[in-house]
Amino acid sequence: MRRATKSSDDARSEITRHFTATGFVVHGDSTLLHWHKKVQEWLPPGGHIDDNEDPVQTTLREIKEETGFNVEIVPTQSELIIGNLEQVTAPHSIMIENVVDKKHGEHQHIDHIYFTRLIGDETTATDEHPDASVGWLWASLDDLARSKKFETPSGELRTPPEDVIKLGSAAIRHVSGA
Repeated sequence: MRRATKSSDDARSEITRHFTATGFVVHGDSTLLHWHKKVQEWLPPGGHIDDNEDPVQTTLREIKEETGFNVEIVPTQSELIIGNLEQVTAPHSIMIENVVDKKHGEHQHIDHIYFTRLIGDETTATDEHPDASVGWLWASLDDLARSKKFETPSGELRTPPEDVIKLGSAAIRHVSGA
């Protein structure tokens, strides 16, 4: 536990941080969520940024690996015209998430949040790890607005966390124009 008297610079040096990227996949008035077995929450697809990969590449790769879907990034802000440098589409937001797991212990994810649009008509996600009971579902804007509880693979009813409800709703409104 951190003491309140430490500066933020001191606190940052005490915790390991991993860079990650997440993509809210939107189709119509819904966004794709899965039951994350390790985190025990309803989450959109995403994962760690690999060496020599930018956050957009990670988002597209993780969505394809985890769901089988092809998606496109939907920018949330206009891009400046700069001719001498390549640009990476900016994320909608960057979240700092506290994580605890067996492999890395307590650490943080610096998570680049992107909004994406499903390409094509296929809406049934494939599980990257079929034995993990991931449980993909499409959560509608209305579901999120009502904080609907969804059935987990174990049969428990759970509401997505606040950040997923708010970011998922924003993604649906932005991508679908709802």
